Amino acid sequence: MSEQFRKATFAGGCFWCMVKPFDEEDGIEEVISGYTGGTKPNPTYKEVCSETTGHREAVQITYDPEKVDYEDLVDLFWQQIDPTDAGGQFHDRGHSYTTAIYYHDDEQKEIAERSKLKLDESGKFHKPVVTDILPAKAFYLAEDYHQDYHKKNPMHYKMYRKGSGREDYIKGTWG
Repeated sequence: MSEQFRKATFAGGCFWCMVKPFDEEDGIEEVISGYTGGTKPNPTYKEVCSETTGHREAVQITYDPEKVDYEDLVDLFWQQIDPTDAGGQFHDRGHSYTTAIYYHDDEQKEIAERSKLKLDESGKFHKPVVTDILPAKAFYLAEDYHQDYHKKNPMHYKMYRKGSGREDYIKGTWG
């Protein structure tokens, strides 16, 4: 990885639905699906779904800070999730589907915390914003069939996004 690129890591429920919005942004070099935040090295999808590893499904973004600001990535993240749901995201339930911003340095931590506070105080939601802001931990690549799922399986991806309730929530909340 070039010195100019930085990492951003977000857990927003099902990682299939978190890749495409970031993948379409200028300044994004790569978006990968994986697992982070837990205790088991190199977990499998099945292990993460069993809720025994402590990991969340997440995306790790490699971006060029000369072309896109971390603050813009955080704003885009908020617009993909229900930040008030402590039990998962949409029809995906359990810790592995809960939301978090994993910061890679003090600057990212400050931006994430400020953004969360601003969102919480905005009056947009009737419940508190519960998304965790945590230090980045080891990130484990998800299995190949999870990578770029929206490109490999576009019809299933669209059906899943709609059927899970995510699509309607985003449209209703963010327009």
